[in-house]
Amino acid sequence: APIFGIDENGFVNEWNNKAVQITGFTREEVFGQDLVQVYITEEYRDQVAMVLTNALQGEETANFEFPLFTKNEQRVEVLLN
Repeated sequence: APIFGIDENGFVNEWNNKAVQITGFTREEVFGQDLVQVYITEEYRDQVAMVLTNALQGEETANFEFPLFTKNEQRVEVLLN
């Protein structure tokens, strides 16, 4: 499963091999980038930002699906658990 993490400011600080395989972005390319602003499609940014903020505050966020951009500008659906 793809695993990614963000810090309290929303910047990527974890990106496993499956995330690399699915998106085409290497760890080096994504580390320190704003996950929502760079990798989430525009129509989902506000909703994803809210869910991630809630998750960082310890609130339950199981089974939230959202789209990520891949390196070749495709869209893949990711399930946040």
